[in-house]
Amino acid sequence: MGAAHGGALTARYMPGGTAVHRLEPHVKLVSVLAFALVVVATPVHAPWAPVAYAGYLLAVLTAATVAGVGPGRLLRGLVVEIPFAAFAVLLPFVAGGPQVEVLGLSLSRSGLAAGGGLLAKATLSVLAATVLAATTEPRALLRGLERLRLPQVLVQILMFMIRYADVVGGELHRMRVARESRGFTGGGLRGLRVLGATAGALFVRSYERGERVHLAMLSRGYTGSVPTGPPAPVAPRSWAVALSLPLAAAAVLAAGMLAG
Repeated sequence: MGAAHGGALTARYMPGGTAVHRLEPHVKLVSVLAFALVVVATPVHAPWAPVAYAGYLLAVLTAATVAGVGPGRLLRGLVVEIPFAAFAVLLPFVAGGPQVEVLGLSLSRSGLAAGGGLLAKATLSVLAATVLAATTEPRALLRGLERLRLPQVLVQILMFMIRYADVVGGELHRMRVARESRGFTGGGLRGLRVLGATAGALFVRSYERGERVHLAMLSRGYTGSVPTGPPAPVAPRSWAVALSLPLAAAAVLAAGMLAG
């Protein structure tokens, strides 16, 4: 369990004492979700949409600066949107409608707008989520989800996934070291057979570990829920600080709609 606490998942959290760090996790979750909803609600074909996206970007970068989240951490977080970026790049080539020449290529106008909008919305939402992950411990996020009335079963599944993902990763690392110490190079069909056997062994070990943990929990009186104390009240100032991000985005969206 200690390995899980200090592993890769927990390493995404950046300890700090900023105003964003001090916010309650469920308050930050509501803020990020509201911000994402405002971003998604922006019409991609509106002429003022690029200006709105720039305003959203300024708002989320301001939040990142206040939270002490640097550009490097934000850029690393954008890795998860690579599939969305690939799809957005393909849209101008496959969409129909009027065409426009860009660098000698004939691209769809509607595809350019849709692809650009998809890429902008995905990037902005991921940036906001990155700030959330960098300023909130994984266990605190789970407490926030629980306070937002996410079903207990899902919260517990996520809790054990976070706690034991790095334990399983450590087991995989030890198996890799054992293979390499025996001269395994990973080439050819023989390498695939070895990797397949490794995956099977890892699954069996993980399953057996889960069975042992479950039996240990039952022996300690586990009844399907993890007891938690009463939630602490949230100060109005915390809500005001957290909701400043989606409110700023909503103001940008309203200004664009009025101007349009």
